[in-house]
Amino acid sequence: MSGAGPAESRGEQANAAIVIRAARADDLPAIARIYGHHVANGLASFELEPPPVEEITRRHADIVGKGYPYIVAERAGTVAGYAYASAYRARPAYRFAVENSVYVDAGLKRSGVGRTLLLALIAECERRGYRQMIAVIGDSANYDSIGLHAACGFARIGTLPAIGWKFERWVDSVLMQRPLGDGGTKPPPAG
Repeated sequence: MSGAGPAESRGEQANAAIVIRAARADDLPAIARIYGHHVANGLASFELEPPPVEEITRRHADIVGKGYPYIVAERAGTVAGYAYASAYRARPAYRFAVENSVYVDAGLKRSGVGRTLLLALIAECERRGYRQMIAVIGDSANYDSIGLHAACGFARIGTLPAIGWKFERWVDSVLMQRPLGDGGTKPPPAG
C-alpha cells in the first residue's frame, strides 16, 4: 500500500463516484463534523456554536421520525455531504411544503456532491408527495448555494435583509422556492 498523503487522498475522493443513500447512525459523527465546520466558518447556518454529535443525533431522529428524508453522499467510502428535508412551517396548511438543507465537506466544494445531493432530495420529496421546496440560504453573498439552487430549478423569491447577526455583522437570508411534482397546479391527493 502506498503512503498517499492528505492531498492525494482528497484528490482520489474527489474523483470517486458519488453514492446517495439514507443517513445511518454511524454517519452522524461525520455529519456533525461537516456541519460544525460550516457553523464555525460560514454564514450558511445561523447557529453560533457547532452542535455536538448528541444534538445532531437528536435532530436526525426527529427529522426521520416525522417521515422526512435524510440522505448522505458517500465518496470512496467517506461521507462527503448530507441533505435533508424538514417541515417548512408547523401549521397544517404547510404540510405539502418542505425546507431543504444541504451541506458538503469543505474540501469538496464544486465537486458535484451538493448538486447530486439536492437533486436526489428533490426526487425523494416528490416521491413522498410534497409539492413545494423552500431554501432559506444564509447570506446574500452565498453565491455557491444560490447558484446550486438556481441550477436545480429554484427561483429566488425574496431576501430578508439583516435578519441575523453573526461574525459581528448583519446577515441576510435569501429565500428560494421550487415546485415539486404538480406543484400548485393541482390539489393534493385526498387523505
